[in-house]
Amino acid sequence: MRIVGGKFRGKKLLLPVDKRIRPTSDRTREALFNILAHDGGMRSEFGALPHNARVLDVFAGTGALGLEALSREAKHVTFIDNHPQSLKLIKENVQNISATGAADMLNRDGAKPGIAGEPYDLILLDPPYQGGLVTPCIKGLLAGNWLKPAAVMVVELAAKEAFTAPDTLDLLKERTYGAARLLFFKLR
Repeated sequence: MRIVGGKFRGKKLLLPVDKRIRPTSDRTREALFNILAHDGGMRSEFGALPHNARVLDVFAGTGALGLEALSREAKHVTFIDNHPQSLKLIKENVQNISATGAADMLNRDGAKPGIAGEPYDLILLDPPYQGGLVTPCIKGLLAGNWLKPAAVMVVELAAKEAFTAPDTLDLLKERTYGAARLLFFKLR
């Protein structure tokens, strides 16, 4: 698995030795970031996302989504995961692209993220498929003030996984890529 775009394009990402993590495929990551970059409804105050944005990668796993954001000029990425092996893997992947100053890791349960120190422009959620974690995570992020007023949230689910978004989010776009479904939301 490699970073598919931006200044770190082609850099290999370290993967876990077990099957505990399901990284987002290269094709899906490329599609996700192309949509963010070219859809006018998903722009931040700085222009096309993730350029100059504060990004939150929840259920980070290998860190592939957040690292892709860093490669595409995100200002800062915070990775949230609660598995020690994932946090170690993310740290190694961040070091391998020499981005330690632009990233931090929080050892937290993605479904209970707590209170944010500062809100984010772009939130990337990639929980285990069919785990029922998306709704508690979104509720926790909203309650903890993790989202800036015009924040964009991208949720990756299994293609046929049921999900009803909270009333506080507007669905901007939905796309399916093989086993993955991407939902793009904006805070109402």
